[in-house]
Amino acid sequence: MRRSLKYILSSILVLAAVLGLSGCSSNKKESAKDSVPTILMYQIGDKPKNYDTLMANANKILEKKVHANLKIQYIGWGDYAQKMAVIVSSGENYDIAKADNYVVNAQKGAYADLTKLLPKYASSAYKDLDEAYIKGNKVNGKLYAFPVNGNVFAQQTLALNAKYLKKIGMNADDVKSYADLEPILAKFKEDDPKKVPFATGNMFRVAGNFDYILSSELPFAVDYSEGADGKTIINPYDSESMKSNLKVIRSYYKKGYIDKDAATNKTGYPLTTDNWLVRQETQGSLGVGNQALSEAAGKEMVSKSITTPAKTNTQAQMCDFVINNASKHKITSLKVLGEINSNPKLLNGLVYGVEGESWKKVGNDRIELLKGYKDGYHMSAWNTGNADIVYNTKDVTDEMLEQKRVDTENAIQSPALGFQFDSSNVKTEITNVAAVMNKYIADINTGTVDPDKTIPKLDKELKSAGYDKVLKEMQKQYDSFLQK
Repeated sequence: MRRSLKYILSSILVLAAVLGLSGCSSNKKESAKDSVPTILMYQIGDKPKNYDTLMANANKILEKKVHANLKIQYIGWGDYAQKMAVIVSSGENYDIAKADNYVVNAQKGAYADLTKLLPKYASSAYKDLDEAYIKGNKVNGKLYAFPVNGNVFAQQTLALNAKYLKKIGMNADDVKSYADLEPILAKFKEDDPKKVPFATGNMFRVAGNFDYILSSELPFAVDYSEGADGKTIINPYDSESMKSNLKVIRSYYKKGYIDKDAATNKTGYPLTTDNWLVRQETQGSLGVGNQALSEAAGKEMVSKSITTPAKTNTQAQMCDFVINNASKHKITSLKVLGEINSNPKLLNGLVYGVEGESWKKVGNDRIELLKGYKDGYHMSAWNTGNADIVYNTKDVTDEMLEQKRVDTENAIQSPALGFQFDSSNVKTEITNVAAVMNKYIADINTGTVDPDKTIPKLDKELKSAGYDKVLKEMQKQYDSFLQK
């Protein structure tokens, strides 16, 4: 009896131990699962309507490949710059963000140094980058950006809705400048006065052959037009070419071709809407002619170039992702970006939507868009990932792809490509200059005010803000850059 009791007690203890070990094992598994970090990314634009589905599919891949999940927090187009400035200055916790004011924030130490980390932890995506991306993003010899491989060269174009062109019986064959739009805009307004001839908004900027040193929001640029020396930094608003274009835009505003509230309109006119005739678009190697633009718009588009195709700092920094220098997950964040930019299944599931619903593969390197492919149910390609692994639609021909290669080879290189201004000696002045530009820039570019009267006022306030001091320091550094 005692032996039986002893046996039973022993069995209970063994069973308890086994259960305890089993529980321990279970806890360890749960702990391991719970330890998968969630990487927070700030992104510009509007949140997709099927965001949860897109991210669930993406995170299945990311969790398997890099042991991480990604959460994207969207900030609207008109609010991104202001909100990211607050986020960076306040030291708010995040991991990845689409860079804003890249050079200045990199110099402040806000972003992690990726010079050695990017080639190591995202080697496949790094190898796909044109040298212009690396050259155009190095700050004091270091790389703080993960550039999206998209339009390595670009030009500004005027993109017109083909349906409305046909409706008014006109074409855009002779359009090479803003001024050339006049007869088309006039006819469209007469034919359909309820729609907007020229779609703009408070972020619209008049185009020119300028490579902006800090950003298009600040009046420091190098002119890379044919015949320009490319050695002098100028205020583009004082150039004859810019003044001429601004006068044209002003005349369009007065004639009602541009909305009266354009300077305060933060949403602009979405590409997919049918309430406008023409808008300005940045197009380059990613475009494959008008194919990508027409797909994104959901309608046939006709685009005409108004600037010279060029590789510039502006283009190299068009979509940079950066990693917060205070992030606790720097390497993991870099691996996430690396996977997005090297895994076709992952990236195409984001930029085209759910496979089988929005698109299906046709052959090895082409896809067909399905009825489920619609606006608001996928992410945009230009600010998501590597264009070289985004599938082309079946309408893209081999000849188009060959032309893309040739155009990329023939694009000119801005003389300022690779020059990054060290603003440490003139931070206060730059802040003051930015405040002045913020006061005038939307009104001037949308034609809301007369440039002949407003630019002298702008120049006077810029001078008081310390513009000349910044320009002198910038030119000194640029001269040194050119000598090297």
